[in-house]
Amino acid sequence: MTRLVNCRKLGKQLPGLPSPPLPGPMGEDIYEHVSAEAWRQWQALQTMLINEHHLSMIEPESRAFLAQQMEKFLANQDHEKPEGYVTPTNPTD
Repeated sequence: MTRLVNCRKLGKQLPGLPSPPLPGPMGEDIYEHVSAEAWRQWQALQTMLINEHHLSMIEPESRAFLAQQMEKFLANQDHEKPEGYVTPTNPTD
């Protein structure tokens, strides 16, 4: 049976992630309040940000930047967008 969550990013009840995507409290919060679809959207944006900003994941500053952007994205706050970025829309709306 699919686990449903009230997704704070997409504003509706949707299937959740199968397990926390990160260790610790942040991962648990995402697991409880972010849908699998919203997490996929974040992963796509994260890849674009890494490429656009030429981030190196071995640098603490790069990891901190992505963590900050992830929190903003998942909370529907203003976040960094690559040039020409268009927010994904859900075709079922």
